[in-house]
Amino acid sequence: EQIALVLRGGQVKKFKVQKLYGFEKLTRVEIEDASAGDIVAIAGLENVTIGETVADANNPVALPAIEIDEPTMSVNFMVSTSPFAGREGKFVTSRHIKDRLQKELLSNLALKVEDSNSTESFKVSGRGELHLSILMETMRREGYEFSVSSPEVIYKTIDGKLSEPFEELICDVPDTCIGVVIEKLGQRKADMINMENITETLVRLTFHIPTRGLIGYSSEFKTDTKGEGLMSHMLHSYTPYRGDIRRRKNGAIISIELGEAITYSLSNLDDRGIFFVNNGTPIYAGMVVGEHNKDTDLVVNLSKTKKQSNVRASGSDDAAKITPPRILTLEEALDWINNDELVEITPQSIRLRKKVLDENERKQSEKRIKSSMMEAGV
Repeated sequence: EQIALVLRGGQVKKFKVQKLYGFEKLTRVEIEDASAGDIVAIAGLENVTIGETVADANNPVALPAIEIDEPTMSVNFMVSTSPFAGREGKFVTSRHIKDRLQKELLSNLALKVEDSNSTESFKVSGRGELHLSILMETMRREGYEFSVSSPEVIYKTIDGKLSEPFEELICDVPDTCIGVVIEKLGQRKADMINMENITETLVRLTFHIPTRGLIGYSSEFKTDTKGEGLMSHMLHSYTPYRGDIRRRKNGAIISIELGEAITYSLSNLDDRGIFFVNNGTPIYAGMVVGEHNKDTDLVVNLSKTKKQSNVRASGSDDAAKITPPRILTLEEALDWINNDELVEITPQSIRLRKKVLDENERKQSEKRIKSSMMEAGV
């Protein structure tokens, strides 16, 4: 049968249907015809995108085109340069990463991929943290190994003012959790627009919030509502920049050498903060192994073992106790890192690291940045 494809620009392209497929459970089966409401696959049609219409060849009338939201957030995908690069992943080169991102563009139309100044890095823009983290998790499960930078919001200049994307956020929460949700979102520069009762115990809260204020909030929301809350959001508008949102108050605990985390060292440093690694976890110099309980970074040696002596111990050292580590999810890791840090993603691990692994080079880089800021009068 001859049918027509109406493109987004109004052009009509005719083609012949070679085969028509329907679906029974998870199986695709060949069929002779289909009626309204059926989900089908058509053989013989190439390069179809969202918003185009398959119509009668004699009367090709297009349905209203679906508008695709523009990207509001970007991250840099880059080749992993850590000492553990290539150990756990199957696809690790820049060519592998680029080909996979180009393939994703065929079906993920809200995604945008750009080359950067380096052949080892690609700027990927999408519709928020969830959109980008789903792509990262999918690639991770497919065997890809790569690093990503801290998410950055895509700003615009409107009427001479720096503007940022705002989302309309709808939260359905138990009435016992209203206070903590409003407080946490207020810290993220959100404005509450409406509050209404859905049931006797469930309340719907509506906010306008900067897109960057939603980074990492999903897991925090689940914790605050004890898993009973629901949230959804969509792009509302671009609004003048609201000021800084401090995402992390504490510094990082950084490993100083290659090796494995040892219980003895973890126990001795237990009062310095919360660790992300456990006994036996492989670590390397420049890897972030925990969160410091102060606002400065702390460099530690987690591979240090107890010195042997001729003095017999009482046995108490063998029972050293350490606080269980905090295991970060991918979204939590993206929220945690600062601009000088990366998330290293492999099929088996999610690690945090400094962009500059060597401690001395980091100090020199910080001095250069401070010097430049002083010269600029910042």
